[in-house]
Amino acid sequence: MSFSALGLSDEIVRAVTARGYTEPTPIQLQAIPAVLSGKDLLAGAQTGTGKTAGFTLPILQLLSKQTVRNEPIRRSPVRALILTPTRELAAQVEESVREYGKFLNLNSMTIFGGVNINPQIQRLKGRVDILVATPGRLLDHVQQRTVDLSRIEILVLDEADRMLDMGFIRDIRRILTLLPKQRQSLLFSATFSNEIKALAEGMLNQPVLIEVARRNATAELVAQKVYRVDRDKKHALLSHLIQQENWYQVLVFTRTKHGADRLSKQLSHDGIPAMAIHGNKSQVVRTRTLAKFKDGSLQVLVATDIAARGIDIVELPHVVNFDLPFVPEDYVHRIGRTGRAGSEGEALSLVCVDENKLLADIEKVIKRSLPQEIVPGFEPDPSIKPEPIPNGGNQRKQTGRGQSSSTRQPSSHNRDKPAAEGSKPRLRTASSPSASSGDRRRR
Repeated sequence: MSFSALGLSDEIVRAVTARGYTEPTPIQLQAIPAVLSGKDLLAGAQTGTGKTAGFTLPILQLLSKQTVRNEPIRRSPVRALILTPTRELAAQVEESVREYGKFLNLNSMTIFGGVNINPQIQRLKGRVDILVATPGRLLDHVQQRTVDLSRIEILVLDEADRMLDMGFIRDIRRILTLLPKQRQSLLFSATFSNEIKALAEGMLNQPVLIEVARRNATAELVAQKVYRVDRDKKHALLSHLIQQENWYQVLVFTRTKHGADRLSKQLSHDGIPAMAIHGNKSQVVRTRTLAKFKDGSLQVLVATDIAARGIDIVELPHVVNFDLPFVPEDYVHRIGRTGRAGSEGEALSLVCVDENKLLADIEKVIKRSLPQEIVPGFEPDPSIKPEPIPNGGNQRKQTGRGQSSSTRQPSSHNRDKPAAEGSKPRLRTASSPSASSGDRRRR
């Protein structure tokens, strides 16, 4: 079936075609007609299957029907609100909105923390039909009365499971109280947890349920493999694989910010161009680094889980778990950065004896055993005993927050500046007060 057969306008189909897409993905086939019908939606699909277009295309269609083509650009209430957990994902979604809607008379913008709020305030004085935002910065604008949410027609929670993992539930609930009761609400998630279903029950009205893949499924086009190696040989093995196999555009995940910085420096010292991206980097640096990686001028990007859902590169060939994540579902999101839009990809994990339990948890979640391999010259020493993994891994699993130790600690480099911007402290979650408050400001 073509996009035009789904009821999308010629202008939208032309924009979609210009991006090289000719046939809708399974999630799009089901989601687009449901959204166009005006129904609420609870949709889940494995990452990389086109969820963004699944909601942006019908939203553009619905809003464009009521837009006067020559209407002047002036301040008016926002009509559609899309909430995302991270800055990178917000920018990615808003880019899709602009690309798909480039032949329509609709205006969009993105707001997130880590950057000066004043340019956002000025931009909000013009007409903004579709607003893509992170929860913390959106509430900053609400407090300063610089955004009007009173006439929202469509609300989207994108990557809702990640937002709950990162402690945004209080912010989300507060935002929901600011929106009209009569609205269309869409909840998109890479995974369906019991918490997600509970949230859906509270915000959706008789929603259409779409789940095109089982929970926590990994993309079939992603070849997964485990390399067994000692903890102190991981860097050397990674460098060897990149150089021996001539890998380019390699996304590497570490648990901590310090680990990401250290590994990027080690790889650079080996003659492999590498940079790190994490919550302590300024938004300007993060944006610039990500742009270099996307255009291929940066060979290796080392990231914490902050980037697990904010990077969309259609043909990203390699994802490497330098450290296994504490929460097994994060493995699904990490490797979902490759094997996107029908392209093949490779996901490799460097696993030492300390991570045996983490590997077992991952295999239990994805319901499959991962093939294991030992690279000659990097054979693990069987006499080495496992050691506890530092940086609060056990605490994280108890809180159920989906934040690694690298994301729990506030940093002056990447959070909004409430004093300078006139914002007040926001509500904190009960399970981890200081952590969630600092994390929300960072977004």
